[in-house]
Amino acid sequence: MKKLLINAEQIITVDSNGSNFMRGRDMQDIGMLESHAILVEDGKIKDIIPNSIINKIKADQKIDLSGKIILPGLIDCHTHSVFSGSRADEFKMKLSGLTYEEIAKKGGGIAKTVDAVRETSFDELLKLSLNRVRYFIEQGITSLEIKSGYGLSFYDEIKMLQVINSLKSIKIEIIPTFLGAHTFPKEYKNDREKYLQILNDELIPFIIKNKLAVFCDAFLEKTAFNKNEVESVFEHAEKFGLKKRLHADQFNSLGGIGLAIQSNCKSVDHLEVINDIDIENISRSELVAVLLPGVSFTLKYNYAPARKLIEQNAIVSLASDFNPGSSPIANISMIMALAAVNMGMTSEEIISAFTINAAKALDISAVKGSIELNKDADFAIFDCMNYDEIIYTMSKNLNVMTISKGEIIYQNQRIK
Repeated sequence: MKKLLINAEQIITVDSNGSNFMRGRDMQDIGMLESHAILVEDGKIKDIIPNSIINKIKADQKIDLSGKIILPGLIDCHTHSVFSGSRADEFKMKLSGLTYEEIAKKGGGIAKTVDAVRETSFDELLKLSLNRVRYFIEQGITSLEIKSGYGLSFYDEIKMLQVINSLKSIKIEIIPTFLGAHTFPKEYKNDREKYLQILNDELIPFIIKNKLAVFCDAFLEKTAFNKNEVESVFEHAEKFGLKKRLHADQFNSLGGIGLAIQSNCKSVDHLEVINDIDIENISRSELVAVLLPGVSFTLKYNYAPARKLIEQNAIVSLASDFNPGSSPIANISMIMALAAVNMGMTSEEIISAFTINAAKALDISAVKGSIELNKDADFAIFDCMNYDEIIYTMSKNLNVMTISKGEIIYQNQRIK
């Protein structure tokens, strides 16, 4: 079936000229077109054509986008969207001056959510998660990464991954990530080797056998896993064919950048305390730096040095890190605004970070993340005349239509 998207004010292609990512200052070039239309066939981008010849194109359906702009479908490449329970009490603690690490040492933080998830049934967890994914879709998200990591037992990590995989019934790309190495559960605080054995010898083989995850992630931090422990998990992930990502340099710089490069990770996420030498190292690699401004805002903490990374020619992405503790923010427009106001990123860099570079972080940029021929026809349609308004409106959702593989999966009443 052929569909023609016509009359858009702007088409923001984020055309990477086949490289499938944008590095450093290239992130400024988002390939803005006017007076063009997009031809979609069988869920793929078939052609981008000037308005002057659209009358010559035969299409089964024409979608009139007058007064709107077209972006590639947005991609949130780092979320913890499957969880239960609330940590509003911890938010109050943070406002009174306690740090993330201090709350964790009191038994709060990740451990509190683990307790809640363990007490929640598969069906209830799926119901909670479906509503969250629908909210992402309403904002133009067409690819969404979701991590486990709030189960921290064989049964509950598998339950989480099964929930994540069940979310694939919604017609967007769901990328499941195994984050059993999020922190040590309380029952193994004094027997870390035993929990590592469960991760490496039981969970990873089972996950691969049952095709429950694409990535293996780990949290390298003083309150979580040390470098040797992460290396052990990554060695087993590599052995069984899981791609790798890493949480690093959030509160302490513990050698995470070197480990991520050495382990052939696709991304390293957080980087609030990354040092200048590691900025140079990451910029010489194809490792994607995934920055999470929602965490810095919530914790009243350092923002990752986006400008330094971009000026050193790194591949920079942004994500919500939506989770119940350090970033209870699922509003993509707000995350974009934080990146602009508090990290000094331009509108163009933010768009590149939430599209082609987010796709690169998830290793799907060959088919997602930009409006290029033969890629998936994933689009976010915004009710504005210029792309700067998306960031300028600060937390207002201007997305009025979400298209995944050529199919309209969300449509706001403002669209006619």
